[in-house]
Amino acid sequence: MTQHTARLSLIGLAVALSACSVIEEGKIDYKSAKKGSTLEVPPDLTQLTKDTRYTASPDRSVSAVALQAGQAQVPTVERAAPLQVGDVEIMRDGDKRWLVVNRPVDQLWEPTREFWLDHGFNLAQEKSDLGIIETEWAENRAKLPQDIIRSTLGKVFDSLYSTSERDRFRTRLERRADGKTEIYITHRGMEEVYSNTNKDSTIWQPRPADPELETEFLRRLMIKLGTSEEQSRALVASNKAVAAQPTAAAQIATVNGLPALQLSEPFDRAWRRVGVALDRTGFTVEDRDRSKGLYFVRYVPPSADSTEKKKGWFSGWFSSKPENKPGQYQIAVRTAGEKTQVTVLDAKGQPETTQAAQRIVRVIADDLK
Repeated sequence: MTQHTARLSLIGLAVALSACSVIEEGKIDYKSAKKGSTLEVPPDLTQLTKDTRYTASPDRSVSAVALQAGQAQVPTVERAAPLQVGDVEIMRDGDKRWLVVNRPVDQLWEPTREFWLDHGFNLAQEKSDLGIIETEWAENRAKLPQDIIRSTLGKVFDSLYSTSERDRFRTRLERRADGKTEIYITHRGMEEVYSNTNKDSTIWQPRPADPELETEFLRRLMIKLGTSEEQSRALVASNKAVAAQPTAAAQIATVNGLPALQLSEPFDRAWRRVGVALDRTGFTVEDRDRSKGLYFVRYVPPSADSTEKKKGWFSGWFSSKPENKPGQYQIAVRTAGEKTQVTVLDAKGQPETTQAAQRIVRVIADDLK
């Protein structure tokens, strides 16, 4: 019996022996991995940079922050049933929710950063010029069974108890032309599963994003920004009761011989949905230019051994070192008649002709379903 199997057996025995074992549904109690460690993920979902600040390359003429003045002519984000308390309102579009706060980004950066630290997360990225904060991978300890065996052994061997899931969150603060700030929180999940029928090794694989978990953290962030507990719960409950707009599926098409996505919706909504998809699927967003409809991203094509099996108790905790060289791309979101079209460009803004374009289009389309 391997160490990993022994650990799972011990946890399973503890649950079986305790008739009053209860997982408190809805409770959040996160604990990040040891600082400096990250969870290995498929290369195309890997964050490639750990820099605390990002400096735009000299040849890039427009940065996200520099767009403040230039965005005056850009239509504001459409309002999908907003509900407001004070200067904070919550918006909804399908399963996506976000906050609109009547404060500039520089007044919201530090409270948002403190918010994640207060909830037990280490931070993997802090890019104040882009308004992006991303946490390290962490587990929700509230999902562990709270039984008498864990309360006894857990005090001595707490590491024996571990969930098979890890989560990380990205917060994006986007400046609007009217001086307000939009705040998005997106979730990425991984789960540990046995890699064979012998159950002697495990691998980590992606699991779907959890919109309800995103909403809960938005609600808690509202409290950090001055909304009361009761008000935040009432706003979220009312927001859920509002009929959401139907979400248009992303259709993969071929345009001029190259892959593209077509969305039957206006630019504003498509821009928002594509941005959330990039956040949820883990692209490294280096810059964005809404006036031109461009996201500047990095992407790592998957390698043949991206599902390499790892053994041992701490199989999921090791540094991610993708062997493939990361590529720089531009995701173009452009109006095409009554639809919006999403295409992949290379670093110089020319149509991308490699297989990477097909993979990127597929990854985005899968999230937009």
